[in-house]
Amino acid sequence: MLYLFQSLDRFLVDNQLLWRFEPFFASRTNTLPWLTDNAPLCAWLESLSPEQIEYFKLDNEALVEAICDYLPHIKQITTWTNLPTLKTHSLRLPRGVDSGVPGRKLQQIVSMGEAALNSHHGSEWLEWCSGKGFLGRILASQSGQRVTSFEYQQALCESGQREADKQGLMMNFVQGDAFSPDSINAFNTNQHAVALHACGDLHVSLINHGVEKQLPALTFSPCCYHLIRTETYQPLSGAAKQSTLNLSKSELRIPLQETVTGGERVKRHRAEEMTFRLGFDLLLREATGIEQYQPIPSIKKSQLSDGFEAFCLWASTQKAIELPEVDYAQYEEKGRQRYWQMERMSLVQQPFRRALELWLVLDKALYLEQCGYKVKLSQFCSRETTPRNILVHAIKD
Repeated sequence: MLYLFQSLDRFLVDNQLLWRFEPFFASRTNTLPWLTDNAPLCAWLESLSPEQIEYFKLDNEALVEAICDYLPHIKQITTWTNLPTLKTHSLRLPRGVDSGVPGRKLQQIVSMGEAALNSHHGSEWLEWCSGKGFLGRILASQSGQRVTSFEYQQALCESGQREADKQGLMMNFVQGDAFSPDSINAFNTNQHAVALHACGDLHVSLINHGVEKQLPALTFSPCCYHLIRTETYQPLSGAAKQSTLNLSKSELRIPLQETVTGGERVKRHRAEEMTFRLGFDLLLREATGIEQYQPIPSIKKSQLSDGFEAFCLWASTQKAIELPEVDYAQYEEKGRQRYWQMERMSLVQQPFRRALELWLVLDKALYLEQCGYKVKLSQFCSRETTPRNILVHAIKD
């Protein structure tokens, strides 16, 4: 595991120019950033139609095969990031246990629940950042053991407790702040701790408390690596502390750019919204002289149907900016061209997403090994179910 981390670390450091940029901002220029160093790569990227770009965005393997003609070393990423997929047999759930869980989310919960149950250590469970306790319901119903469900939102605790009591499950919801020192009181030395998609520093706090209390096992899937309380990533393991990467919050978002869910309507809304935002950014720079990027709040998808001009007027109102008379159709077209330039650039960054994510996960795994745990990394479900499918399973030696 250490050798894999060090290999990934060297690779990411050596190839920073290929992944360490923000396509949204880089797309302001019509010139691809690798033109001097790799003109054939840029020529290939420029030759791609929108349909080809969309195809490669959805098929990373095909992209790696194609881009290897210009970046041969990219092929190595596939070898490094090919984690074993856990074999699951679909648990038989008692009636009502899956109440209120959406379909794709249920697949994730059942797969992770089965993974934890198949390698259970301890006589009870701790469900970290539990929400309404969907995962805890599965663990309680299948194992017959007590589950402590720790959750920040009081309303979710109350809802989850009502449902657990209704089903006669041994679950106790505890409301608390995962970042408070008092949260360690939810831990005890009999627990196997679990967390499905605990964001950023939330899974770090789970690791720290779990190690301090010497829990017999931890099983978790990390998510939203950028949700940290510091400006840059704080490594845990000795190996990661020696790295020169020093990742910013925006760079921690890179692994999360992959999208596999949603149909044509979702894709169309994203393309339209990004076209509008990119076009508005150009409008501000060229027509008002505002060089600094103006972050625009989230917009209701229904508002997009009002068109680009309405979007610009809404956005300028949000930012208290007075717009001059402009040709909105021209800037919408510029935004559309810039959107495809952004998507074209992102294809070079795309193969590095999983490599960077694995670097972050390996940091946690190596830290747990330093603290006396045996650690296994795997994929607990398919990429189509969720791209955030890496599972860290740590057992106390």
